[in-house]
Amino acid sequence: MSASTITPWVVGNWKMNPVKADALKLIQDFNSLLNNAPIAEEKCILGIAPISIALTTIQSELSTANRKVHTVAQDVSRISGTGAYTGEQSAELLTDHGIQYVLIGHSERREIFAENKDILNAKIQNALNAGLTVIYCVGESLEQREAGQAEAVVLQQICDIAAVVQAEQWRNIVIAYEPIWAIGTGKTASPQDAQAMHAQIRQGLNQITGYGSTMAILYGGSVKPENAVELAACPDINGALVGGASLNAESFHQIAQAFANTQ
Repeated sequence: MSASTITPWVVGNWKMNPVKADALKLIQDFNSLLNNAPIAEEKCILGIAPISIALTTIQSELSTANRKVHTVAQDVSRISGTGAYTGEQSAELLTDHGIQYVLIGHSERREIFAENKDILNAKIQNALNAGLTVIYCVGESLEQREAGQAEAVVLQQICDIAAVVQAEQWRNIVIAYEPIWAIGTGKTASPQDAQAMHAQIRQGLNQITGYGSTMAILYGGSVKPENAVELAACPDINGALVGGASLNAESFHQIAQAFANTQ
């Protein structure tokens, strides 16, 4: 399988948004758009990552869509199983509630909540061992990019998890490249710059795992309908992790259409 034939993923990361009524309206609007302008499952894998207290509610609402739309957890505990860990949700509890996908390594978790390599590795190991598919986020800061360190930083973040990922588990990992300087800023890496980084990530994955050529690599960082078509045309960009634009049903649907139309 070549990178250009990988089924693209489009995942909406709602972050700490929105209130319940708006979330329900957003899903209803998105389901309606899928009914009126269907996106075939074999053309694009779709997912929504709501806040933790809304996971099962959103999961139920998405079940009424005319196709599978996955519910994605925004986080998972570094502690496995069950126990006296107030506020935590383990990988096993997520799977028990029918959640099969989780984001790990987002720059906001790394920077705001000080999640270092050891914490992220514990989360990844627990998630994979519980059978979850991990969307692992990597990306560099503006300072690192301007210092010429972007590729080294991103490839190191991928190498960091190799110690805890078993050989067959790489097939259950999706990489999401999000340049930190483009998240929520309205700035976007040019399609050429994004493709260049994705190609480097692909090359790095091929050196680590035999699944490197079949793994989806998503782009995140102010993805919107206006740039989705150009990004989707890049051979090593296999979808998008969408932030703010996923809070608008029409915008999110248009982005999904852009990537689906590449298949």
